[in-house]
Amino acid sequence: MSKIPKRTPRESDEARAQRYAALDAESPTLTPAEYRSQSRRSFLTGAVASVAAFAGFRHLQGRPEIDNIPDVLRKGHEFNEAVWSNVRGSGGNAPTFARSASSMIRVNGRHGIRDEIDLDQWSMRVEGPDGRTLGRHALADVTAFDKVEMTVEHKCIEGWSHVVTWGGTRFSDFVAPYEDLLGELPKYVALETPDGAYYVGMDTASMMHQQTLLAYELEGAPLEQLHGAPLRLATPNKYGIKTIKRIGLIRFSDERPRDYWGERGYDWYAQL
Repeated sequence: MSKIPKRTPRESDEARAQRYAALDAESPTLTPAEYRSQSRRSFLTGAVASVAAFAGFRHLQGRPEIDNIPDVLRKGHEFNEAVWSNVRGSGGNAPTFARSASSMIRVNGRHGIRDEIDLDQWSMRVEGPDGRTLGRHALADVTAFDKVEMTVEHKCIEGWSHVVTWGGTRFSDFVAPYEDLLGELPKYVALETPDGAYYVGMDTASMMHQQTLLAYELEGAPLEQLHGAPLRLATPNKYGIKTIKRIGLIRFSDERPRDYWGERGYDWYAQL
């Protein structure tokens, strides 16, 4: 027969009162005068902070703008660009994932691809820094190179990300035949949709990275038009605003090219 455990004696009201009194004695206390002083100090601190924030906001409103944002904010973007380009450079690889971890990415952004095109009539023009046409290509010219597949994380500047598998040609492979014409590659590359409605500027070092693809496949199948068919840019080292869809023009440039979202207040470099 099991023994019934002994019941713990209930704490008396007097003992409990003594225990609470001991706890109160150990706790810091404020006198009414100290409490009022502290409350006034907190109020004044909050008021000063609010005034300073409002003054800073008004100051920003009065600053001259560069690409649709106050110049001091644009300088902040440029500082960020300098730090990332010097600290990370273009040599590091973004993480890759198992093929099973990827899935179809959502359609996000239709600038430059609002209307469907005849894919059989599509071509891509390559220009030098002087605007001279160096070549014109059909999709077969791009797919003739070794195909590369990569399962990487696509990151949107809106804050979401998605693991996806791209298939395509390394930009560095595609551009190799042009190096004899160009000599040393210019510092920048501009890309535009066929209608010119969407355009991005890229530094050549990022374009030549081994994870930068001229992609023609998504999840093992040819691109659909809403995802940028027949050819788009894919790179896990830049935010999605740089991964232009339906490329119609590649231009090498000695000067930093214009950039659709860079002109609308975003970071031109957009490095991850």
